[in-house]
Amino acid sequence: MTGIFQRFTGKKKTEPPKTASRYPGDEPTLPLRVEKETTVPLTAGQARPLQFLVGIGHSIGKQRDHNEDALFTYTTNLISNTLTLPFGFYVVADGMGGHKFGEIASAMAVHAMATTVLAALSAPLFDPPTALTPEMLQNIMQGGVQAAHNTILEQAPGGGSTLTAAMVVGDTLALAHIGDSRAYAIYPEGRIRVLTRDHSLVKRLVELGQITSDEAASDPRRNVLYRALGQVEPIEAEILSMPAPASGFLLLCSDGLWGLISDEEIRVIVNAAASPTQACQTLVEAANTAGGPDNITAVLVQFLA
Repeated sequence: MTGIFQRFTGKKKTEPPKTASRYPGDEPTLPLRVEKETTVPLTAGQARPLQFLVGIGHSIGKQRDHNEDALFTYTTNLISNTLTLPFGFYVVADGMGGHKFGEIASAMAVHAMATTVLAALSAPLFDPPTALTPEMLQNIMQGGVQAAHNTILEQAPGGGSTLTAAMVVGDTLALAHIGDSRAYAIYPEGRIRVLTRDHSLVKRLVELGQITSDEAASDPRRNVLYRALGQVEPIEAEILSMPAPASGFLLLCSDGLWGLISDEEIRVIVNAAASPTQACQTLVEAANTAGGPDNITAVLVQFLA
């Protein structure tokens, strides 16, 4: 089927083979276990000025022998007598292992996206008179997606990757998304909302009313994507902007997490954790406990306003 791409899930294994890594960085990377909180965590309303706390989780899972997920986080602040500008940029990519260089494609996507976006922002971000409008941020994100796509085409032909990126500049949130990694907003009053739309065959069938959401969860075609980096030209990513949450959380994650844990379980774990780092660790552990058939990646941003 033209324009349809599928991840390779491989045969299930209870233990990954103990062989030398094929590529640098293939070794499993597990989140640091936090045995005891050494400080009382900050909560929304306690931090002035607005700040972001960031945690990450990254695991090879239980049934894979290499990791095709990649992530990037960058957080800084510009504060002076006349300016308070918190800034964050976060990316999650999931390589498509059914194609050549799937694990390399995700790393290239993250690198190209990050370098392109940060380079484009370096002048306006550090020049306060320049107004960074939502339209400008969307254009910058679109340029990053195109650069990631072109890099895969040139350096890893046949490879593919999802990409979900979030940029927070002051009170504006810009998102760039292609594939089936996700961005969630988790609100302090207890709601959770998916901010992105899965570019998967089963999601499209649900939207058309041909199958139910429950059927989609176990459908053998659930790993089939109709949009991904490094594949069909022209690239069609979703780029959007919205007000940044005044408080609560932003979660970026690969399908190795959300495919194993329900949205409600994600919400409960995030709200119960003492910190974003602990929340990401618990999310990864929950996905692995549920079988961990895929790589697992989570980036959690807490807004302290």
